[in-house]
Amino acid sequence: MCRIVRMPMNIYVMAALLLAYFVLLMLISSFQGKGKKQSNDSFFRGDRQSPWIVVAIGMVGASLSGVSFVSVPGMVRSSSMLYMQTVLGFFVGYILIAKVLLPAYYKLNAPSIYVYLRQRFGMRSYRTGASFFLISKLIGAAARLYVVAIILQTFIFDAFHVPFVLTVALIILMIWLYTMRGGIKTIVWTDLLQTIALVSALVLIVVQLVKNLDMGAAEAWKSLTASDYFRFFEWQDWHSKQHFVKQFFSGIFIALVMTGLDQDMMQKNLSINNLKDAQRNIYTYGFAFIPVNFLFLCLGGLLLIFAQEKGIVLPAANDDILPVLATQGYLGSMAAIIFLIGIVAAAFSSADSALTALTTSFCVDILNRSEDVRLRRVVHVLISLLMLLIILVFKAVNNGSLIDAIYVIAGYTYGPLLGLFALGLCTKAPLNDRWTPYVAVAAPLVCALLQYVSTHYWGYVFGYELLMMNGLITFLVLWWSGKHLNSKNISV
Repeated sequence: MCRIVRMPMNIYVMAALLLAYFVLLMLISSFQGKGKKQSNDSFFRGDRQSPWIVVAIGMVGASLSGVSFVSVPGMVRSSSMLYMQTVLGFFVGYILIAKVLLPAYYKLNAPSIYVYLRQRFGMRSYRTGASFFLISKLIGAAARLYVVAIILQTFIFDAFHVPFVLTVALIILMIWLYTMRGGIKTIVWTDLLQTIALVSALVLIVVQLVKNLDMGAAEAWKSLTASDYFRFFEWQDWHSKQHFVKQFFSGIFIALVMTGLDQDMMQKNLSINNLKDAQRNIYTYGFAFIPVNFLFLCLGGLLLIFAQEKGIVLPAANDDILPVLATQGYLGSMAAIIFLIGIVAAAFSSADSALTALTTSFCVDILNRSEDVRLRRVVHVLISLLMLLIILVFKAVNNGSLIDAIYVIAGYTYGPLLGLFALGLCTKAPLNDRWTPYVAVAAPLVCALLQYVSTHYWGYVFGYELLMMNGLITFLVLWWSGKHLNSKNISV
């Protein structure tokens, strides 16, 4: 993690802001649950009454975790603005989600998207898909929250001599408290607030940075566009992970699996009353995601220009650039406060929806108890405690490279989901349902072996295209497994 220096004069202000932010979230939660029956349908699907525009805005914040808040600006140093190639691919992926996946999900009329796998292939495929989501989302959500917990610990809680375990417990308790009443019905509104806070913080940090550069907006833009960082496309080096073809098509598939095949993101869409509005939501969200990421990259470029002009030695890790410059006084004390608001908003909007989606999937897909309110409340608590435990394991290991490895492993788990859904939606072929768990485990292992061999013997490093390979292996093996099945064996 970055070496953040505390600023004592701002500690009480920051603590007060954090408390006020939580109180506001609780007020929204209380308003949404006031005088209404706390049913599982309300928790899982928001009674199918969520306004599509509110969901669209909130999904922007839910997609940008605290890690993204610091990582996207930082990547400009190593890869300029080539990440925009992936972002453009995202938009194509969102169109496919709206046209292909959403109609299938709305036809199901179920709280979990993985019910599709049960109807199309069978119970083992269904449980396998849900299990891969649960493992990936739980580890990924805990890892993202861990990064933010470290920052809050350094910013605020160290000054009050609060142990890290209590800091994490307090953060998770906050999220649990405002999600436990209304679930997704509450989250679509709290995510709206958190997206507004996140984007506002981003804009204000850019404004503060331009001010510290002693430039006007036009001059800062001219300086950025004239720099080496203002490069969007890589056409020449095919071996590079940043080549346009790799980045663009990877962006399509990343959007498909990280949004379209993810219960966390799709649960918000399923809370909208009808398919047409849900599609409208996806188009709006997908379009809005482009300028937000572009602004993050512009922030990264301006941070590098600022460091060069002021002679500031930047940290070795790209992810540390924004936290260090924002918290060590280079941009003024106000920038630290704005940074705190932005990263808390990003973390909460990502973690709250993850907690609700994990509760939904475990109750519906694993326990098959979608109507049991008491059980849902118990599961909600247990998943919160499990998330706390995983974060404490991260802290005990205290190895930044472990977090990187966790994200890679979590990314691998979406490959089998991609293969399963592609086989179901793009073909009418059956599969051998008994094979699915074994193929889903074997495909990521084969991809990991290919990555090792390719890197050490061929000099080629796979990037995001490993996701596509993972899905393709799952698709082909399961397709082959069903070729000998008689039509009477098919579960539709």
